Amino acid sequence: MALSQWQSDDAIKRCLEGGRVAVVGLSSNPARPSFGVAEYLLQVGYEVVPVNPNEDEILGRACYADLQSIPGRVDLVDVFRQSDAVLPIAESAIAIGAKGLWLQLGVYQPQALALAQQAGLACVADRCTKIEHRSLSLHGWVR
Repeated sequence: MALSQWQSDDAIKRCLEGGRVAVVGLSSNPARPSFGVAEYLLQVGYEVVPVNPNEDEILGRACYADLQSIPGRVDLVDVFRQSDAVLPIAESAIAIGAKGLWLQLGVYQPQALALAQQAGLACVADRCTKIEHRSLSLHGWVR
């Protein structure tokens, strides 16, 4: 499967429709890309749920060890992990009933994406939620 299959405007828009985003691999280090993206998502009105087993709190929000530990619904699972760590995250995203799976820049795992898509999740790979949201919001296509 070609990477471009996982970069469609429709999938990007579907992923950004939900309001609650679990950021897997979110770092408390402000110099890390995950921190900047999560901070941006908070600023534009998303509810960010940090997922990192090594942290208790990030950006003033309780941090969870894994997706299954998060109370309530998750609309989008935004992944800041190495590609070889994605398959179990995709399986967890499916198990918790997430609506979308987003793999950040440089992250691509076709098997995990295909599995999530077959389960009905909108899937995006090798794109940045901050960059794509900013671009779509300029055109009025997302909130």
